[in-house]
Amino acid sequence: MPTRAKANRSSVVARELSLTLQRASESAAMPERAQLRRWVKAALRRSAAITVRIVDEAEGRALNHQFRGKDYATNVLTFVYDDVRNAKPGGDLCGDIVLCAPVIECEAQAQGKQLVAHYAHLTVHGVLHLQGYDHQSGREAKAMEQLEIDVLAGLGFDNPYLGAATVAPRKLNRPVLRP
Repeated sequence: MPTRAKANRSSVVARELSLTLQRASESAAMPERAQLRRWVKAALRRSAAITVRIVDEAEGRALNHQFRGKDYATNVLTFVYDDVRNAKPGGDLCGDIVLCAPVIECEAQAQGKQLVAHYAHLTVHGVLHLQGYDHQSGREAKAMEQLEIDVLAGLGFDNPYLGAATVAPRKLNRPVLRP
């Protein structure tokens, strides 16, 4: 008869991850593939094929303008290639997460955060968006933020929202960064 620990372990659904990393930035301070993989897996609730693309300001700005109508580079963009609300239960998730290195670096410095912690937070944030989480309403935002806090704590990072009340990532004035 299996022990309780073995029974619990066998009941855990295996989440497989196909991760592609694209580095399209000149930044010297980008996370390693193994770090990104660990952060993505920590936030995943189902199997997925995800591309993480790290870009410079020009590409981040162009993508944000094209897909959101905003004429500035933003820290993270998420593109879902299957509708998570209509996907088959247990079906693989497919999407892209675009991280803008100069914006992330600027935000981390402005908010007094370690760069690696900010990259981890925004990676987790993007993975949650891929799975259908959002922050359009106060209730949704609170639930998503709590999940981010919990996932990041499991990875050994502090609450990213502590001390961020004066400089919230989505409200930060982003300067135009030029090479």
